[in-house]
Amino acid sequence: MLQELFDEKTSGDEDLELLWVGGEGGMEEDLVSRAGYQMRTLPAAGLHGVGLAQLPGNLWQLLRGYFAARRLLAEFQPDVLFFTGGFVAAPVALVGSRVPTLAFVPDIQPGFTLRLIARFADVIAVVAEEARRYFRQPERVKATGYPLRSEITRWKKADAIKHFGLEKDVPILLVFGGSKGARSINQALIAELSKLLAELQIIHVTGTGNWEAVKAAQEKLPANLAARYHAFPYLHGDMGAALAAADLAVCRAGASTLGELPQFGLPAILVPIPFREHLQHVNAAYLQERSAAVILPDERMQDSLADTILDLLHDRSQLSQMGEAMAALAKPDAAVRIAELLRGLGRQARAALRSKNVRQV
Repeated sequence: MLQELFDEKTSGDEDLELLWVGGEGGMEEDLVSRAGYQMRTLPAAGLHGVGLAQLPGNLWQLLRGYFAARRLLAEFQPDVLFFTGGFVAAPVALVGSRVPTLAFVPDIQPGFTLRLIARFADVIAVVAEEARRYFRQPERVKATGYPLRSEITRWKKADAIKHFGLEKDVPILLVFGGSKGARSINQALIAELSKLLAELQIIHVTGTGNWEAVKAAQEKLPANLAARYHAFPYLHGDMGAALAAADLAVCRAGASTLGELPQFGLPAILVPIPFREHLQHVNAAYLQERSAAVILPDERMQDSLADTILDLLHDRSQLSQMGEAMAALAKPDAAVRIAELLRGLGRQARAALRSKNVRQV
């Protein structure tokens, strides 16, 4: 997402300087540095839903983060702030309250930190019109869609099938659960591998935490079924190929599914994280209400996952309708829209600074 927002420069943007601010020890540090951008980390911790025993330590971390953010913003002097959530956003937003701000809400419903930031953000970018109802000043809300990396969107189905060495005429199921995986999804799938592989091919992105158990299950498969099972602990540049190749996905309902699944018109069985108030439940309901996905509760997976998958793959008419409904939700120019909003705020900030300097002269 970062690359797409800032790599398409227009006239006057050649001097653009970008600094990514992340939490200490966050997983984004490796991703941002690999993309070639400068990054600084700050102490950060959450307060929402934290127990009394943990609260004092988290408050101290936030206080440290506040003073670190003051030093950082004084040094970098940004024209625009861009927030996507996370614990580290709170101290930066507090220090930079006078800097033009764009808040991007990647889920349908904003999380705790983004709800706070949105109260004073100049512009709020959301993934869909339905998200507008969560904000008190909807005139500041722009429905941009969810921005995707070009390495994901470049894949076509035929090329993706060839890339993974898949059979053309056998249905393809994609199962994934985020960078760390989803243990309950992995366990339910492993228990039904033989039944499923008799009828379809599987691309399984397990997450690094579950890899050893999946690898052991893979080694027990007979050769004819093992040839149809393509398991990976994580896919970096090839995740777009997996999405493009698949006929059906089984996954959580994190924010990225609101962009990735529509981009490829990929119908899905969504298994939201089993916490009642989690934002994934709102994302999943949004897609199911539009007939683009079906929801399978986490607690029902062990008994129902295989049958739900096979029932959908056998009903080609329903699967096709779900794919069309999913594709109708795509916003392929989301990154460009957000980049233009940021550039607009930057131009306003520069114009205000020039006007102030003229008055002082």
